[in-house]
Amino acid sequence: MRLLYNIGLIAYQILIHLAALFNHKARLLVHGRRDTMKKLSYMRFTKPVIWFHAASLGEFEQGRPVIEAIKKQFPDKQILLTFFSPSGYEVRKNYSMADHIFYLPGDSPRNAARFIDTIKPEMAFFIKYEFWFHYLSALKKRNIPIYGVSVIFREHQPFFKWYGKWFRQILGCYSKFYLQDQKSLDLYKRAGYDNAVVCGDTRFDRVWEIASLSREVEIARKFTQGCDKVIVAGSTWPKDEILLAKYINSHPNVKLIIAPHEVHDEHILKLETLFRVPHFRYTQAPHGVENFRVMVLNTIGMLSSIYRYGSVAYVGGGFGKGIHNTLEAATYSTPVVFGPNHKKFKEAIDLIHVGGGFTINNYDDLNDYFTQFFSNPEFLIQSGEKAGEYVNSMRGATELIMSEVFENQDTMS
Repeated sequence: MRLLYNIGLIAYQILIHLAALFNHKARLLVHGRRDTMKKLSYMRFTKPVIWFHAASLGEFEQGRPVIEAIKKQFPDKQILLTFFSPSGYEVRKNYSMADHIFYLPGDSPRNAARFIDTIKPEMAFFIKYEFWFHYLSALKKRNIPIYGVSVIFREHQPFFKWYGKWFRQILGCYSKFYLQDQKSLDLYKRAGYDNAVVCGDTRFDRVWEIASLSREVEIARKFTQGCDKVIVAGSTWPKDEILLAKYINSHPNVKLIIAPHEVHDEHILKLETLFRVPHFRYTQAPHGVENFRVMVLNTIGMLSSIYRYGSVAYVGGGFGKGIHNTLEAATYSTPVVFGPNHKKFKEAIDLIHVGGGFTINNYDDLNDYFTQFFSNPEFLIQSGEKAGEYVNSMRGATELIMSEVFENQDTMS
């Protein structure tokens, strides 16, 4: 199985290099990994390093509360953050709470040994789904503690299959897993391990902090002022946008703030053609924005603060690969609507269960829910409260991780 794993990695490397010839993201990944190895050749780490690895932006947000808690408690420690995906690295390459930010070089014995022997981390945190055999093996061989943060296991993963003996050895590299739910713990124990604890998802701590520190966005405030029927749609894709535009075009008393997943001009232009009502781009806000019906948020990094202006939130991606972050909206005690592809997202399922989340399959579903929200203020308020209460009840994972990982460690004082 190890041989097949290595062959798969080699095949992936060949494919990604070929894709880099015509695909921008693939090119960023190839060049970024190459740059990491160059930088490592002359870097010297004079202070203790704690390494965090996240696949992409979503996983980074799960690791972020722990990173910031460490920096606050141990300011002399260096945080080294690595990403697998360009969509994570390119957005967070200037993140101020990490001292060094790199792409993770490809998983091979040579790369892993060179990388770890250069940075010499005191410990490593792998977020959610990242299981790179050679890196994990190299860390374990050097007796460096490894922690899995906000990990969630599922039946279909190879660790739990009849052929999964070799994959289960990967789990044995970890010092401890901090799991999202009881089902994950049950699967982990079934695989023959017990060094894990259920502590929930660190994103709950992160979104609560974002909400508590959210800043006023003056244009959004003016746009929504005096209107009690406002939809904030975040991380939308074309299928989401068609439904939302159809709704807003036919409901004159409702306003929409829409933050598309893709904010480049080509997509924004296509999005704008869907609207038959007055609309504007956030970066080109005219005078008298309160007289418009749609605001297109054509910038990144603001959505988490914008959700506060919504009566109802719509989170995109549910008609594609999967929904985006529902918690950023729910933390403001706002009911959250999303598409059918949400089954892999525990928080979405939980929100539906408590009555703060609502799933749709088509335009009729969307129209029915929005009509119910806007015609029944009591239902709107109660649904929002249930969403907010759910987020608040799930906080505390970061505190548990910090207390366990750093308890009685003289080197950290």
